[in-house]
Amino acid sequence: INKFDGTDHQYFHSGERGYHKLWDSRLFNYSSWEVLRFLLSGLRMYLEEYKVDGFRFDAVTCIMYTHHGIHYSFTGNYNEYFGLGADNDGIVYLMLANYLIHKGKPHAGKIAEDVSGMPTLCRPVEEGGIGFDYRLTMSIPDKWIKLLK
Repeated sequence: INKFDGTDHQYFHSGERGYHKLWDSRLFNYSSWEVLRFLLSGLRMYLEEYKVDGFRFDAVTCIMYTHHGIHYSFTGNYNEYFGLGADNDGIVYLMLANYLIHKGKPHAGKIAEDVSGMPTLCRPVEEGGIGFDYRLTMSIPDKWIKLLK
């Protein structure tokens, strides 16, 4: 959907903020109502039409932070999670997504692949958390991949 309307910013951030250098991919603008409708309607479709019983969200670190976790080491200081590097629009999208999944299918599993260690990642939305059930860290799988290569 990149450049669907001839621009690079219909669904994505424009310029460098909308581009992930390591993955050569575009980054959604989560403050856009059209983006939220597009992404949330996709989740709802999978729940209702395909009857899925869970979702794994890949690379939520990229969604939750403006630096996308690129060349960034998290030490556990709360300012790293809730400071200026936090992408509040991305975090709100994840909260909305988890709320929608929970309301649509309360027993559906929700897994976040995250390398940051965000403290509220697996707290319910009703408690101010992001709403995932489980956190998958890629540290160990990434070490195995590196070792096997």
